[in-house]
Amino acid sequence: MSSSLTVSRRTVVAVFAAAVLGLGGGVAASAAPLSGAAEPQASPGEPWKRTELYFGATKPGGGEVSDAEFTAFSDKVVTPAFPDGFTELAGRGQWRGSDGVITREKSRLIIVVYPFGDRDANREIEEIRSAYKEAFSQESVLRTDSVEKVSF
Repeated sequence: MSSSLTVSRRTVVAVFAAAVLGLGGGVAASAAPLSGAAEPQASPGEPWKRTELYFGATKPGGGEVSDAEFTAFSDKVVTPAFPDGFTELAGRGQWRGSDGVITREKSRLIIVVYPFGDRDANREIEEIRSAYKEAFSQESVLRTDSVEKVSF
């Protein structure tokens, strides 16, 4: 995303990030047992990092990144970076570009969870973002990061 974003866009992104973090942070609310309820058991797992990447599909000058193009990109770039797995979701969204125009478009969301000790993850995530922007002439790929409790 461009560094010339408006304050209102930053506010929207901050509120979104807070909402995402808030959804994963129900620990405090569940710490005290309800009246008459049994003592809650701690859920299994350990803290891991979670990163979500939002990929817009509209190409500058018209057209969209096709399912086949995104699959090829994922196979070539995402899978080698995170061979242990990730989740891909299809969606629709909108955002305001640096030109001030609101774009509604198909999108893809990739979610990866990885241990805190994965020293390569941040570099790999940034390489995925850069590769997508270059391959499909995109202005940005939104990234959100949070901490989740993970159990397999």
